[in-house]
Amino acid sequence: MRVGVQFTGTVAANQTKRWFTFNWPQQQQVIWNVVSTTPRVGVRQVEWDVEVERASAAYITYWIVIHNLSDQPVNVEARYAVLN
Repeated sequence: MRVGVQFTGTVAANQTKRWFTFNWPQQQQVIWNVVSTTPRVGVRQVEWDVEVERASAAYITYWIVIHNLSDQPVNVEARYAVLN
C-alpha cells in the first residue's frame, strides 16, 4: 500500500471548492480521505465527495469536492491510499 497527501488548500466559510488530480493508472484502486488541519473542538468542519472521470483507456482523473460546513475558513489535506 502507498499513502500520501495529494494536495492541501483552504475552503472559505460555508463554501465548496473542487480540485482535480489526473493521470492515475486505471488499474490502481485508490481511496480518498479529506481531513481538516484547522483545530476547532465540537464543530463539524468538512465533508467531501469524489467524482471520477475516465480520461482515457489507461488513466483516471479524480475530482475532489470539499464542502466547508463551518462558519470559518478551514485548511484541508486530501489524502490517498493506493491499495494495489
